[in-house]
Amino acid sequence: MVVEIEKFFGCYLLLNLNPDFKGRTYIGFTVDPRRRINQHNKGSKYGGAKRTSGKGPWEMVLIVYGFPNKVSALMFEWAWQHPRLCKRLKHVPGKRKTEKRFLFDLRVLSNMLKVGPWCRLPLTIQWLKQEHMREFEDGLQPPVHMPIAFGPVTSIKMHSKTKKKLSKKSNKNAESNLEETEEDRCSEDMVEMTQRANKRCDVCSKRLQPDSTSTLSCVHPTCSMKAHMLCLAGQFLRHSAGDFLLPVDGSCPLCKKNVLWGDLIRKKEGCYSTLAVCDDDDTDDHWAEELRAQ
Repeated sequence: MVVEIEKFFGCYLLLNLNPDFKGRTYIGFTVDPRRRINQHNKGSKYGGAKRTSGKGPWEMVLIVYGFPNKVSALMFEWAWQHPRLCKRLKHVPGKRKTEKRFLFDLRVLSNMLKVGPWCRLPLTIQWLKQEHMREFEDGLQPPVHMPIAFGPVTSIKMHSKTKKKLSKKSNKNAESNLEETEEDRCSEDMVEMTQRANKRCDVCSKRLQPDSTSTLSCVHPTCSMKAHMLCLAGQFLRHSAGDFLLPVDGSCPLCKKNVLWGDLIRKKEGCYSTLAVCDDDDTDDHWAEELRAQ
């Protein structure tokens, strides 16, 4: 099953399959894994990196995604490529003489996922080629909120959220009673708008702005919780140990069930249940920027 991700920012690990360059690896960043591996194998003239050009075939075996924006992913890529120069990775021993480059890159990655700021991001570690999968060393397993997944992943373009909402509403109307009058439709729209306008934040009790991009809702299907992003983040952080910018998880203020912050964000972006993609825009505006401003 191919997993499709919205607003995809990923850092990947390539493994060389050419006997003349056996064991070589390459670490990179992409918003489109399928397109990127094709570029690497076609060569630098087609957008591939100089280090991989003419040395193929390459295989993309692992990718880490879920970064809040392009800048965050690029910083992760640089640290993974240059562990000796990264202050947060000074504790990681260098490559051993008998150690394969592939295993060293995995060891660096496993250490990166255990230190800040990366250890608190809602990342997913995905093995694209299961035959190359390796278990993480004892004591270096990813945090519990970072799932390890298997199989292909891709990024596709879709309409904007506004267009999706209009399309969904149009389909719903088409399937409804064809004899429905214009007055009935207007009445239903008014009721829906009134309900949204009167909805209050379940943390601060202030009114929520209709169709606000800063409103989060519970991922549990039977829960109607809605809250301002900053209010909910603040509540989660107040109940977590340490002084952090981003929460990892917390208790829903309405149903009291535990929810992962990353799942709340994925649902807000429209990709929690379907994993559908809106676009691969490289904009840096994101929920992390709003929290950082506080």
